[in-house]
Amino acid sequence: MPPLNPHDISKKTALKFVILLSVVSLFADMTYEGARSITGPYLAILGANAAVVGFVAGFGEFVGYALRIVSGYLADRTGKYWTITIIGYVCNLLAVPLLALAGHWWIAAILIVLERTGRAIRVPPRDAMLSHAGQKMGMGWVFGLHEAIDQVGAMLGPMCVACVLYFKGSYKESFAILLVPALIALTILIFARWLYPQPQALEVHQDNLEANGMNSTFWLYLVGASLIAAGYADFPLIAYHFQKTAMLSPIWIPISYAIAMGLNSLSAPLFGHLYDRKGFVILIMATLVSCLFAPLVFLGNATTAFFGVALWSIGVGAHESLMRAIVANMVPMKKRGSAYGIFNTGYGICWFLGSFLMGVLYDFSIFSLVIFSILIQLLAVPLLWVVMRKIK
Repeated sequence: MPPLNPHDISKKTALKFVILLSVVSLFADMTYEGARSITGPYLAILGANAAVVGFVAGFGEFVGYALRIVSGYLADRTGKYWTITIIGYVCNLLAVPLLALAGHWWIAAILIVLERTGRAIRVPPRDAMLSHAGQKMGMGWVFGLHEAIDQVGAMLGPMCVACVLYFKGSYKESFAILLVPALIALTILIFARWLYPQPQALEVHQDNLEANGMNSTFWLYLVGASLIAAGYADFPLIAYHFQKTAMLSPIWIPISYAIAMGLNSLSAPLFGHLYDRKGFVILIMATLVSCLFAPLVFLGNATTAFFGVALWSIGVGAHESLMRAIVANMVPMKKRGSAYGIFNTGYGICWFLGSFLMGVLYDFSIFSLVIFSILIQLLAVPLLWVVMRKIK
């Protein structure tokens, strides 16, 4: 297929590219989010204790973020964005159905970490390719739309697994059936590679950003975003609180998560659209509003908890759409893979450390957890304000 001619590319062409990669993400999320909903009890059935389950989950998440800096650098250095993305998706998706064949917990643990490794490999180059459509469509809208479609898969995957279990299927059968969305995702990915072999051609106008890439403004922005991440509780901690306090019945806990993912799917494109129209201030406003999730979730009743989960979800939608769009607008095209790798690594490690600290604070004092969550996110606001002034 002949390469894309930048001058012949329409907004519709860019939109098709974004939708293709978004649909890949939808089926990918169906696969690994469906698996993540049952990996804990599956490891227990295979003989792992609670410490092993916690270590595997935590180590997998750490690897899933820490390796992104390597993946992003290699993508920029080699220019093999599609190749690295495809390798990442293959590891990410095929590790899931292979869990059905695991006969020992340590084999399952290796596959779980392999799945997270694959995700680490493919995220930076994929986001770099998505950013090329931003000049035609708007960076905020590109990443907002991608996040919205992505989260549909995050809802459907656990629901598919729940259906298998409802009809008396086993965990192994649940993992095996996830081979279907995995293969669909890989097929669409290969088709997208064939249709858009040079996605950088979608970026018509050459940017006028500093050629050396990540300047002081980028690093300041990373610090601010990492502070927000450190104060943002993982949903498992929220679910743990709901169960321990009997605030919600067991069936309503996953329903509350499904509602959160649905709100995320709606809020992400909205925030992306607002960012394209109003700029960086939208991230600051979203941070000020969403940081209030902690007192509503951890100090309130069932009614306030639902409002808190809604704010938590809105914050996730803003972070996933706006933060990626802002990186794309800060960094020149040829450095974006590295930028996304560095940004995702810093953001993810701080989220992991913050969540771990909040788990410790929970056992000590829930009120201390709430204060920590709010204050560390508010500390990010002055830094984000400075960044906004610098990039105007």
